[in-house]
Amino acid sequence: MLKTFIALLGDDARVLRRYGWLAVSYGLVSGLTIVTLVPILSRLLTGDARGAAPWLLLLAAGMAVCWAWRRQVEKAGVALGVAILQSARQHVGDHVARLPVGWFTAGSTARLSHVLTQGMMALAQLPAHVLTPVISGAVTPLVIVVALFMLHAPLGLIALLALPLLAGMSLAAARLGRRAEQAYHRHFAQTSQRMVEFAQAQSVLRAFNGDGGGTRLLEQAMARQRRAGARLIYLSTASAVLNAWTVQAIFAALLAAAMLWLQAAPDSATVVAAVVALLLVNRFIDPLLDVASYGEVLRAVRGQLDAVGEILAAEPLPAPVQPQAPRDASVELRDVAFRYAAGQPAVLQDVTLRIAPWSMTALIGASGSGKTTLARLIARFFDVQQGSVRVGGVDVRDMKSEQLAAQISQIFQDSALFAGSIADNIRMGRPGASDSEVLQAAHQAGVAEIIARLPQGMDTPVGEGGARLSGGERQRVAIARALIKRAPILLVDEATAALDAENQAVIAQALARLRGQCTLIVIAHQLSTVAMADHIVVLDGGRVCEQGRPAELAAAGGRYAQFLAQRRAAKGWRIAPAPR
Repeated sequence: MLKTFIALLGDDARVLRRYGWLAVSYGLVSGLTIVTLVPILSRLLTGDARGAAPWLLLLAAGMAVCWAWRRQVEKAGVALGVAILQSARQHVGDHVARLPVGWFTAGSTARLSHVLTQGMMALAQLPAHVLTPVISGAVTPLVIVVALFMLHAPLGLIALLALPLLAGMSLAAARLGRRAEQAYHRHFAQTSQRMVEFAQAQSVLRAFNGDGGGTRLLEQAMARQRRAGARLIYLSTASAVLNAWTVQAIFAALLAAAMLWLQAAPDSATVVAAVVALLLVNRFIDPLLDVASYGEVLRAVRGQLDAVGEILAAEPLPAPVQPQAPRDASVELRDVAFRYAAGQPAVLQDVTLRIAPWSMTALIGASGSGKTTLARLIARFFDVQQGSVRVGGVDVRDMKSEQLAAQISQIFQDSALFAGSIADNIRMGRPGASDSEVLQAAHQAGVAEIIARLPQGMDTPVGEGGARLSGGERQRVAIARALIKRAPILLVDEATAALDAENQAVIAQALARLRGQCTLIVIAHQLSTVAMADHIVVLDGGRVCEQGRPAELAAAGGRYAQFLAQRRAAKGWRIAPAPR
């Protein structure tokens, strides 16, 4: 737990160390102040009021010190909470930014969202509201144990043995609810994801689920969360009761030991010592009850820290010690094999190909053949398990991420826009681009028709995720964003899939103009796009089954020839009139 906290805070870990030192010191001072009651009561019960006076002054001084020290502890706790909200979120964000894109699955993204919102808020509130009484409640009894040993060794021994017993019971109770806690947070994240999905997909749900069936997945997720929450409540209650019973059993054992002590030696000195000891026993039990009452809160926080630790444990892509700059705009794959996770089937196997600089290469193949994975490996979304991917003659693992990003621009099949104007989204490809350059990219990508009919033109807000634009319009803006970057290598993954025939032609013309200006690697099924390519790579089952010039492959009668025949047949397809 402490290790995760330190890793989370990074350079601000000193704030945690200062808070910890102050909290432990406060517990020691509180314990020593309570122990002054021993000489005070001993003298007062024997009629020595004058002898008790100096100890009363010391008690008052200790109380004043405790009050002032507690204020410092609370200030340090607030500072630690602020550090968690500020630096810890930034630290997690910096770490996540270095993770491979393959890490960003729906599940991991949901966990990240939960950690950065509710998780961080729970951790930020921890120092001021929970850790201070827990730390002092754990340290103060240690001082009282020493005093009990001095009064009566058996009482001190029982109190000493009670501490690991209580700690063990608390750990057992925490383990009892940990799995339930993890299950609850997992279902909570899934339900949150389903809620967002439900809100964003209303048009589809209403079109195909008019009878209300569109809520089925959301209702199932909420039911799972409800069951997980009920189980967590039951186990949390059981854990709290178990901790409280353990503390009460310790108190009963100490009380019984004190009674046996009185029965063994019922003289006045023993009675005075026993009364003082019973007071210390009460002061010993009170902080333990506080610690026990916070057991469930600590367990819940432990679950949040485990989630943070899981994110921080994800390995980023290794950075090169001596980075090398690419020499040109060529791309080469040598004996590449890749699978998304251990135990899963290989997506690519023994892939070897070379793409000459400033050429246009088309990747074709059936769905699942590995085309998109190959393009993502070139951009180093992941690292290969075997072989190497080279850009400009340099292994992408030997390049800085900034160098590789500057070398490659990408047009994805599923485009994401950010809240802002159309111009803002296009200019994201090159922040320093002028207005004329933004307009030129917009014309090349077919955005001109969009801005011509919008009152605000290029300054039109696209909404969150581009919600104010249609799917085809979002894709055209994303294409303009990629074009304005002017990177030496352009990866195009089904860029025209969401466009109508007219705009497919516009994008095909833009790609034609880019031939010779950059290295084009295009994943496409449109004949108009494939026909422009200088080189064709046909993938089947994660392997390169054919590659070469279009004319050569068409004459060979292989997979590419079959692809051409299918596309031409589909293009000439007509609905025959019904027989009379």
